[in-house]
Amino acid sequence: MRSGPLSWVFTLLLLPLYLQAEESSLQPLAASTEAQAQIDALQRRLAASEQQRQVLDAELQNNNGERENAQLQRLRQENQRLKLQLKKNQATAPARLLNDQQTWFAVGAGAGLLGVCIGAMLRGRRRSRREWIN
Repeated sequence: MRSGPLSWVFTLLLLPLYLQAEESSLQPLAASTEAQAQIDALQRRLAASEQQRQVLDAELQNNNGERENAQLQRLRQENQRLKLQLKKNQATAPARLLNDQQTWFAVGAGAGLLGVCIGAMLRGRRRSRREWIN
């Protein structure tokens, strides 16, 4: 047998495998370009979303600042009103006769005197001579 036709047969058998390998290499290239296009589109959408988020965040900060300023102003007005009301009530309130410490001292002294008086009344006239001597 000749080696020439055998090599031709072998080459012809390998040719479809080679062509199939080239086709499959072209398909991933097309798929990679589609994937790259999708990635680019998603990156653009992400950038737009980030920009929109930053704009909305800035608006939210401005609204929060305005709301806090209004609440702060309202609290200051209420504080002023309460200060004026406190001064008015302090001016009309009568001055106390005794402070707390003096009041408790008077209560203690009264309790002591009351105890001495009750003790003297309960004992009565039962005094023995020994009490007069000592």
